[in-house]
Amino acid sequence: MQMSDPVLVLTKARTSCEMRAVTDWAATAYPDAEIRQGADVDFDSLSPGTLLVPVRPVWLPAARQGERRVTLGDVLVLSNPRRPLGLMQPVIRRRRPDALRVVAGEPATIAELRERHASDQAEGEPFGQFVRLQASVSAERAERQIVGDRYKVPRLVAEQISSSARFQSGAAKLAAELGRPIDAVVSEATDKLSGFVATQSRLMDDIFSATFNRLHERAWNVTVDVDTLSSLRMLNKSTGLVFLPSHRSYVDPLVLAKVLRNNDFPPNLVLGGNNLSFWPVGPVARRAGMIFIRRKFGSDPVYKFAMRSYLAYIIEKRFNLEWYIEGGRSRTGKLRKPMLGLLNYVVDAVGQLDDADVTIVPTSIVYDQLQEVGAIAAEDAGGVKKPEGVGWLLRYAKAQRSYLGDARVRFGRPISMRAALDEAGDGPARLEKVAFRVMDEINSATPITATSLVGFAALGAQDRAYTLPEIEAVLAPLLDYIERRGLPGPDPALCRGVGLVRTLRVLAGNGVVSCYEGGSEQVWSVVPENRAVAAYYRNGALHHFVDRAIVEMGMLALAEGEVKAGSTPIRSNHVGSPPAPDENLLTAAQREALRIRDLLKFEFFFPPKTEFLHRLGIELDLLAPGWRAVYPTQEWTYEVLHGHTGALLARRTLQPFFDAQLVVATKLVELGNTSQEKDVLIADCLGLGRQLALQAVLRSKDSVSKDLYDGAYRLADNRGLIHGEDIVDLRVARQDWLDEVELMRDRLARIASIEDLQPDVFGEEEQ
Repeated sequence: MQMSDPVLVLTKARTSCEMRAVTDWAATAYPDAEIRQGADVDFDSLSPGTLLVPVRPVWLPAARQGERRVTLGDVLVLSNPRRPLGLMQPVIRRRRPDALRVVAGEPATIAELRERHASDQAEGEPFGQFVRLQASVSAERAERQIVGDRYKVPRLVAEQISSSARFQSGAAKLAAELGRPIDAVVSEATDKLSGFVATQSRLMDDIFSATFNRLHERAWNVTVDVDTLSSLRMLNKSTGLVFLPSHRSYVDPLVLAKVLRNNDFPPNLVLGGNNLSFWPVGPVARRAGMIFIRRKFGSDPVYKFAMRSYLAYIIEKRFNLEWYIEGGRSRTGKLRKPMLGLLNYVVDAVGQLDDADVTIVPTSIVYDQLQEVGAIAAEDAGGVKKPEGVGWLLRYAKAQRSYLGDARVRFGRPISMRAALDEAGDGPARLEKVAFRVMDEINSATPITATSLVGFAALGAQDRAYTLPEIEAVLAPLLDYIERRGLPGPDPALCRGVGLVRTLRVLAGNGVVSCYEGGSEQVWSVVPENRAVAAYYRNGALHHFVDRAIVEMGMLALAEGEVKAGSTPIRSNHVGSPPAPDENLLTAAQREALRIRDLLKFEFFFPPKTEFLHRLGIELDLLAPGWRAVYPTQEWTYEVLHGHTGALLARRTLQPFFDAQLVVATKLVELGNTSQEKDVLIADCLGLGRQLALQAVLRSKDSVSKDLYDGAYRLADNRGLIHGEDIVDLRVARQDWLDEVELMRDRLARIASIEDLQPDVFGEEEQ
């Protein structure tokens, strides 16, 4: 730029008060500049050396509790402190001189802007429109320096996307594939963009936060790992973040949003199903960052193209994303299988951009208690989900008035999308490997709550009540195990003495357990009709105990001669490879552990084989220190198990899953060589499961679950047992699986009998 080149200050002042503030600012910063409203300038007529300076007047609300934000009271009196009425502006400025600021974006010459326009925009897109968009975006960045990153919101998104060269080129390619006119595809894709793009505003972000935070602020005390948040905030300066939280409650997005807002993160753009887009939630939520999308849109190529273009824009501009990879709230308390659709779209979007990347943030949100668990458990037992609407929202809000304990937000290790894809390699399972890694990280970050441990202990019990000392005796070895493993456990004080009483009373207040006080001691028991609710809390911690449970089952198999060096394990028709002739006992035991893992692979998220065996080694270090220097004879393994009576975890951890597999395998055997549709089969399994529970064949009554039957169904389908592909005799193959499941249940019963050698205060249901 030459000294003689002109300077043009571009502003968007709405009133004379705002224009005076801009003029005063320019008199100091650019004394010789011309000040113009951006809408009034003919940019095509300006000389290449003209310097454009985007300037914006910014109104700040009064500070309330240390934060400048709009309140619901402001809206009720028809006032927006971020855009005050023109008549009130001079009055506000006299009373609060700091209420009006002038900010300047990054300046650029006409020549620089023409170069950007040529590289980024589709041919024929007006230069003036491009300059106004760039000026708005630049001023927006400058404004965030004052209002904070929590107000980083994308502006004029649909206009920026639809005018880009990438969008126009992609639309032309799609039009050719569909045999449709380019203009028609561009028009339809732009309309669809406008339909789901979140038109965020700071006012609505404040209002949404102030209004809907009431749904969780009374119910839970929210805690978060502040140190991890600090490192994520630093990471966010160089990359966009994709938060993938576990999904347990409707309030999950609200809890996470408040945590991030309080720590000055930009608001996430939240991808969610359009089932929650009803009035009045939908219109407000969309303007606060919620992107409502169809549940399924694979058959609409234009919608698919528009969504991919939107996500590419979000990633390129480094806005933060959030969605719930399970696709819906957990029905059992443990993670559901990941839904890969949106993850696939993000991968496609990253692929469109040279050297672009995003960082996945596995996120765990856990609650001591949830009011909605009863309804969730009823759905899992075969009930029908009630549709969301205004009446539902009012009832839900009313239910959140009582205190339910803590809500804990924790983050797993951040994952570079590009690095994760490279590590996953090529092939059809590539995306699934990335998703499973995310789920494993969520599980690792998930804290164990006191309510989880009470449920874990109580659901191993006979249907009788137990004293406080008896409950403490069961929890003590669990707490010891959690401490030795370094797991994110609860405050031990909540699991003993007065703290345990408090935990039990909170559960009793919501009908999960009951207390009888008419005798000489208080006794506690799970309320029979709410066993599924107690199981929900228990299941939130089970993944921490699965490796230990598999080690126990493998050691029992070795101790009782079911696993021998160089021989096929008893009733093992699904082991991946035959034993080597020179296989030693330890290798045989590892192979058996892999077989058990294979039976559970649709229930839990396991790491690759090498890491899995390494984790089992860590469990053995705790169970049998010095095992690496010992030849694992049958006698030695039996002694190890008997040395840990009262601290064996397999039965309480794995019983529900093998009981569910028993029901599905039994039903398939009953069908002989015929098949049923999945929905019909699972409905029949619910009936059979209830029957077997009444007959005490099932040792875990909470195993009567659509979600658990779905996992067992997927295992059967994976083995070709549903339709019989490549299986000579389907009925025999189904019987083999049933025999294998029965063997696992027998082992769990034998582990329970070892625990019985020292009295287990909660008894054993299988007796």
